[in-house]
Amino acid sequence: MSKSSFKSQLLLCALILAAFCIPVGAQTEEERAAVRATGQALALFKAEQYVEAIPHFEIAIKALPDIPILRFGYGFCLVAKSKQTSNTEEAKQLSAKALEQFLEAKKLGLNDPANDNLISLLSGKPVASDPKRPNYSQNPEAEKAMVEGEAFFVQSKYDDAIRLYEKALSLDPTIYHAANAGGNAYVAKSDWEMAEKWYQRGIKIDPNRETSYRWSATPLMKQKKYDQARDRYIEAFIVEPYSRMAVQGINQWAQVTGNSLGHPAIDLPDFSFDAKGKAVPKSAISPDDANASPWLAYLATRESWKNEKFAKAFAQKPYRHSLAEEVESLRAAVKIAEDRKSSNKQFGLLSTLDKEGLLESYVLMATPDEGIAEDHPEYLKSNREKLRQYVLKYVIQK
Repeated sequence: MSKSSFKSQLLLCALILAAFCIPVGAQTEEERAAVRATGQALALFKAEQYVEAIPHFEIAIKALPDIPILRFGYGFCLVAKSKQTSNTEEAKQLSAKALEQFLEAKKLGLNDPANDNLISLLSGKPVASDPKRPNYSQNPEAEKAMVEGEAFFVQSKYDDAIRLYEKALSLDPTIYHAANAGGNAYVAKSDWEMAEKWYQRGIKIDPNRETSYRWSATPLMKQKKYDQARDRYIEAFIVEPYSRMAVQGINQWAQVTGNSLGHPAIDLPDFSFDAKGKAVPKSAISPDDANASPWLAYLATRESWKNEKFAKAFAQKPYRHSLAEEVESLRAAVKIAEDRKSSNKQFGLLSTLDKEGLLESYVLMATPDEGIAEDHPEYLKSNREKLRQYVLKYVIQK
C-alpha cells in the first residue's frame, strides 16, 4: 500500500492487510480467536454477506480495537444490516452504532473520503477534510466527482460510481485512482471486458505503478487465463519490486497455478565497514581457498567504492550502496573465480547472469538494500525487458 490514506475501493485489500497486523505466533486464546474471526469476516465481506460478517468483526475488534480499517468494515456491515431490517427503531440503532465505528476509525487515523462521507450521511454534519490527505485531483469538480463516486462504490451502486469516475477523468485525465476504481466497479459487476478497458486506462496514465497491473490480473485469474494474469503480475513486480502488494500478487498466481518462486541463491559474504572504511568479513576468508577467495575481490571492490569511487561517480553525494557498486563487485569476484578455476557453482551462475545481461536485474530484484533500491526507477526506464526476462527465467521456477 502507498503511504497515502486508504481509498474506499481498496477496502478489501486494506482489510486483508489488517489481518497481517495480528501476531502470527498468537499465544492467547483471544488472539487466536481474533485470527480466526478476522479471516471469517474477510471471507464473508468479500462474498457481500455483510450481516453474517458482523459477529466475526465484533470478535476481531474486541482483540484488536486499534485497527481503523476493521472499524470501517464493521461499520459498513452495520449499515448494510440497517437497510435490510423493517424495524425502524432497530435500523436507527444500527445506524447509530455504525456512526460510532466510522468516527472511531477516523479518530484512529483513517482519513478516507468514503469514511468521511458515511459520517456525513449518518450524522447530517459535514466532516472537515484532513489537509494531510492528498486529493485525488487539484481540479475541484474532479475531486468532488471522485468523492461522490467513492461513496456510491461503498454502497455497491456501481453504475453510479462508474458514471462519476468517468466524469472525474473527463475533467482530469491524470487521475490514476479513477481508472482503477472504474475497473474495480466492473469487476464487482463481473464485466471482465469493461474492467480490462478501465485498468488499461490506468496503465496508460502511469505505466510505472503496480496497482493497475495487479488489479487487472484479478479478472484474468477468475477466467483462468493464467498466462495473461502471470504477465500482469510480473509487470506489477518489476515496476515496484519492493511493494508488498506486488509481491503478494505474483505469489497468489504461483499458489493457484502450482508454480514455485525464488531467486538464484548466492551466498554473499557478511561483512561491515570499520571506522577507516575497510571491509571486514564476519567470518575469515582464506586467500588459498579457490572456492571462497573470489569474495576477497568482492570486498576489495566494495571498499574502493566506499572510500573513493562513489564520490567520483555521484558528484560528491553522501555514500550509499549503489547498483553500480554491487555489479562491479560481483564481476570482480567472478573474474577471480574464473582465473582460479573455482568449482563454486555460484560464480558460474553469476557469470551466466552477466553474459545474459541480467546481472543488474538480479541485484535490483533479489539483493536490494535501501541504497540499491534508489537506482531501480532509473534502471527501469531503459531496461524494462531485462527485468521482465529475469523474472520469467529465474524467479518463476517451472
